[in-house]
Amino acid sequence: MPEGDTVWRTARQLNDALAGSELVSADLRVPRLATVDLVGREVLETLPRGKHLLTRLSGGLTLHTHLGMEGSWRCGPVGSRWSGGPAHQVRAVLAGPEQQAVGYRLPVLELLRTREEESAVGHLGPDLLGEDWDPGEAWRRLTAEPSRPLGEALLDQRNLAGVGNVYRSELCFLVRLLPWAPVSAVSDPDRLLRLAHRLLLVNRDRLRRATTGERRAAGRALWVYGHRAAPCLRCGTPIRRAEVGPPDRLRPVYWCPRCQHGR
Repeated sequence: MPEGDTVWRTARQLNDALAGSELVSADLRVPRLATVDLVGREVLETLPRGKHLLTRLSGGLTLHTHLGMEGSWRCGPVGSRWSGGPAHQVRAVLAGPEQQAVGYRLPVLELLRTREEESAVGHLGPDLLGEDWDPGEAWRRLTAEPSRPLGEALLDQRNLAGVGNVYRSELCFLVRLLPWAPVSAVSDPDRLLRLAHRLLLVNRDRLRRATTGERRAAGRALWVYGHRAAPCLRCGTPIRRAEVGPPDRLRPVYWCPRCQHGR
């Protein structure tokens, strides 16, 4: 599941593949961009911003993409077989002289003036993997609604950018609060934000995400996420799971009924 660490790693892959190269072909497979011609433009860089990707091109253009729940970019040599899914799921193909990048199932694909990037990402809170990470500002935003459920507040990218569904469950477990406990129940905000920052930082270079330190043992990389009915790694109580969110965007949340407290 793409979260801030996955997006950071994807940006690095796109940079390695295309930065500094002129596009020899470009195919944006959404109706409003189908006739756009980017051939000849140089790819300057791709920057991650929370869960967003900003691919800057010469001439003051930025290709803004978002991975959503199932999106991905796959990079490889020009002419290599596309491997991210069936062809009808491809939304973008960018190719330089030697390397290509293919974007699959991208729910957001738009072309912006680089000077207008803030219109796409200006609403985001402090980026956990950004150079300007600001825990004080993140906590100020989180506590703007002290009665809001902690799990919901962590997932809101306007508070802090980069936490997704996996880290929501894991962070709530690590601070021993149920996802439905109010933000005001957090007794040590510095620890919560240090954990969030550290988890994304240590996982940004890993293909297999881990929050427990047990990267190799099967079923022990994460504390609770994906462990429905399995014994809690800390106390042995069966892990519970529920679907939360709007009817059209239900997401699973996991918790230990013994280790975590709060209403």
